Amino acid sequence: MIDARAFLVAAVLALAGCASGLPAPASRERGRADDSASECRPAVDPRRPQLVLGYGSLMEDDSRKRTSPDAGPAHPVELSGFRRGWFERGDSTGFSTTYLGVRPDAGSRINAVAYEVAVEELAATDARESSYCRTAVPLEHLSPREASFALPAGAQAWIYATDPRRIAPPDARYPIVQSYVDVFLSGCLEQEERFHLEGFARECIATTGGWSEHWVNDRIYPRRAFVYQPRAYRIDALLSSTVPRYFDRIRIEGGGT
Repeated sequence: MIDARAFLVAAVLALAGCASGLPAPASRERGRADDSASECRPAVDPRRPQLVLGYGSLMEDDSRKRTSPDAGPAHPVELSGFRRGWFERGDSTGFSTTYLGVRPDAGSRINAVAYEVAVEELAATDARESSYCRTAVPLEHLSPREASFALPAGAQAWIYATDPRRIAPPDARYPIVQSYVDVFLSGCLEQEERFHLEGFARECIATTGGWSEHWVNDRIYPRRAFVYQPRAYRIDALLSSTVPRYFDRIRIEGGGT
């Protein structure tokens, strides 16, 4: 069994290494320039609480816990200074997709979740989100949406922002895929239900740009999606009423246009 203290020290060194010239974690985009490593993986102070801000798949409990099983509970927050959208280009090898990303934008705001992690779980999230840049967020840019939640004093807050070199809109080869939309909106609905935040999931859609006609339904048995995605009907109702121009043009994967 790995000694816990040794693992923690290794994790801290791995996180701080990018700021000291050591190689960055493996990325979907091979060969990221060394001079950008410190921007994509800033140094972590293990003496301070560590907050991760989830705005896509990390909003869903099951998805988040696969990487951070010991993380603190997720709390709904409003984040200013970032814009969310479909512009994170996936791998160029094989079949791929366009993922959600965020970019700095002083005039924008999004709803998201904040949760506390230990240093080693931050390292695990770095590995999961290896094509994104872990970016510091000032605490004053965060507003809790839950009355009983207060931001930990002195915390370092992080969001996984899109590397500018990976920004591209969805297209026929890199479409939006429904399975990813389902994970994202399931997380939004979890927050809405848990904290009685009426309209939270609709806000997730409204504060996301880049919806596109390049959108495929890759659900398992999409005509009976409720068998595998219990929230399928609610998700589809939200999408059809919020982004009808694009929702009405979704095609079933493999079924042509």
